[in-house]
Amino acid sequence: MSQSRKRREALLYHAKPKPGKISVVPTKKYATQHDLSLAYSPGVAEPCLEIEKNKENVYKYTAKGNLVAVISNGTAVLGLGDIGPEASKPVMEGKGLLFKIFADIDVFDIEVDATDVDKFIETVKAIAPTFGGINLEDIKAPEAFEIERRLKEELDIPVMHDDQHGTAIISAAALKNALEINGKNISEVKIVVNGAGAAAISCTRLYLALGAKRENVVMCDSKGVIRKDRDNLTSQKEEFATERDLNTLEEAMNNADVFIGLSKGNVVSPEMLLSMAKNPIVFAMANPEPEIDYDLAVDTRDDIIMATGRSDHPNQVNNVLGFPFIFRGALDVRATKINEEMKMAAVHALADLAKKSVPEQVNIVYDEVSLSYGKDYIIPKPFDPRLIYEIPPAIAKAAIESGVAQEPIQDWEKYRYELMDRSGSGSKEVRILHNRARTNPKRIVFAEADHLDVLKAAQRVYDEKLGHPILLGNKEIILELKEELGFDANVPIIDPKTTEEVERTKRFGKLFWEKRQRKGMTLLEAEKWMRQRNYFASMMVNEGEADALITGYSRPYSSVVKPILELIDRDKGVQKIAATNLLLTKQGPMFLADTTININPSAKELAKITHYTSILARMFGMQPKVAMLGFSNFGSTKSETSTKIREAVAYMHENYPDLIVDGELQADFALNAEMLSKEFSFSKLNGQKVNVLIFPNLESANITYKLMKEVNGVESIGPILLGLSKPVHVIQLGASVDEMVNMAAVAIVDAQEREKGRLSNF
Repeated sequence: MSQSRKRREALLYHAKPKPGKISVVPTKKYATQHDLSLAYSPGVAEPCLEIEKNKENVYKYTAKGNLVAVISNGTAVLGLGDIGPEASKPVMEGKGLLFKIFADIDVFDIEVDATDVDKFIETVKAIAPTFGGINLEDIKAPEAFEIERRLKEELDIPVMHDDQHGTAIISAAALKNALEINGKNISEVKIVVNGAGAAAISCTRLYLALGAKRENVVMCDSKGVIRKDRDNLTSQKEEFATERDLNTLEEAMNNADVFIGLSKGNVVSPEMLLSMAKNPIVFAMANPEPEIDYDLAVDTRDDIIMATGRSDHPNQVNNVLGFPFIFRGALDVRATKINEEMKMAAVHALADLAKKSVPEQVNIVYDEVSLSYGKDYIIPKPFDPRLIYEIPPAIAKAAIESGVAQEPIQDWEKYRYELMDRSGSGSKEVRILHNRARTNPKRIVFAEADHLDVLKAAQRVYDEKLGHPILLGNKEIILELKEELGFDANVPIIDPKTTEEVERTKRFGKLFWEKRQRKGMTLLEAEKWMRQRNYFASMMVNEGEADALITGYSRPYSSVVKPILELIDRDKGVQKIAATNLLLTKQGPMFLADTTININPSAKELAKITHYTSILARMFGMQPKVAMLGFSNFGSTKSETSTKIREAVAYMHENYPDLIVDGELQADFALNAEMLSKEFSFSKLNGQKVNVLIFPNLESANITYKLMKEVNGVESIGPILLGLSKPVHVIQLGASVDEMVNMAAVAIVDAQEREKGRLSNF
């Protein structure tokens, strides 16, 4: 993309369809005069009086506890320099956007027209009562040091200058891991820091706190090495002035173990890189051009660990890994400051997270086959969903232990779940499902394990201890893919077409023939079918050689269901099976049925589908509240479909009187409690939050759930088969890794429930 095109695209992004990147959104109802009388006069007087009695009540009645000010005077904006407060506003808005999307923190960006330190501090102190925390941004050194120091001393809310500490925290975590990978000790390595601004000073201080020795650090600025005998050094530069006989960056880098670049682009040559010690660590963090080009650096030395500030290369040192989650943890315990203990807690938490198995969604975002801890992955990626529930608890604990927390957290597991829900990174239902699977992992067959994504899902199931995978497919391909993924676990691999499986294929074939011999099948045909993976896998579950099965990734749904229906018996009393999808919506989890099996179910079949789905909802820990949907409300229109639904509802009311179910209902009345209450107060669903939707036919259910997935980005688990006697489930063609992992967890919990006899009442 040309520079002019990039420029036009950037300007258009910020200008259209509405100028800016953030807005204020009401959090309370405001539709009626009554609502407004509570929001403002006269109702608003009541919380005002409560806060007057006790200032701490401001956290109870206002947004202060989740509101951060992003404040700048525009004197050091990105690499643009002193461009003034107005010109800094797009950056501050961007910072606000990042706070919100990564940590659910609200932000007011404030641009202050004050370069005088005292005036700036006075302004910030005057507006501080509005906020729960203050993020200082893009203020030039050395003023930034004094501004932050005084505000931290004079205010009782968290204050952090992110340009200093954000880069320091992220790079320190990366340095810790890089040294570990290279087998070097931080107390022994020689470190060169190029740059002497706020970020460079803060980074170096944190490295010292991590264990680096001051005598092993050489700092350079635009004039060369900062030496003790140089005149007119600031107090910060004096702190890192060296007595060694070095003058230039080139001299300083000779035999150095670590280079930290916080200066400008292309100041490091290949020759300088070659002069460094064995297994060098180079963090070239100047933006947009690093101190040495990434490709040039790795081509020059194959033993290098390289990090930059850019997203198009491995190991991006990005402040978004830090500030949203540091403030999240600080706000959640009402910390009075962000201290050194909290910053160091962030360093260790980030470093530790990089060593854990990486979620598949991160691989997808960054177009990686499988990220794993090593030279090219020393710090987490910014879009890692675990950041929100791994980093803030570490910050909060450090605040509590260091005595700056005013509201200590009592229930850490509950806090962790609250953090997950803030970002939508995980729903309660999925967490419950996975936790239940872990309590008693089962043997689960992945019938298409010679496909990369299926094998990734099996690896996740194994790594997360959800179950014990059995891999079906071409053994050579599976072994190659396992090596590519670094999946070195010793799990069973079965290829039904090999000579190794002849005996089992014949045994399974005979069993299949005995089941189908009066339907025209010969023994030879039965043995032939058993060489097909879905027949073989289903028979494994039938014969107790596996506990559960998922399949369907590479073949059309109908062709995958056929062998399952031929081999797997239905539950007692079940005439027809059905399928449901669990959608994780903004209104909460909802089951939709029947989404894949019954084209036009009868009234009795609709009732059975309702019953099956309600049992499954309970398996997820939900109390089912069922709306049977149609295009009319309670007989308002006479049609074959409406009559069918009413008959199904009547059957449910008579045979399952304890189940909360009603209809027929239009979808908006089912999902809008206020509308339902106003028009149909007699309904059993009045005052209930509907979480199961039963559709009159396959067409409407299938279209609805797929529209919700694609248009609204709603996460779906399913289709989940209902009415079979074994835990066998068919995923959609081309399902994502996350969808397969969730379906595997469903199958495992299904097996657990059957073992306990809890699903025998279909």
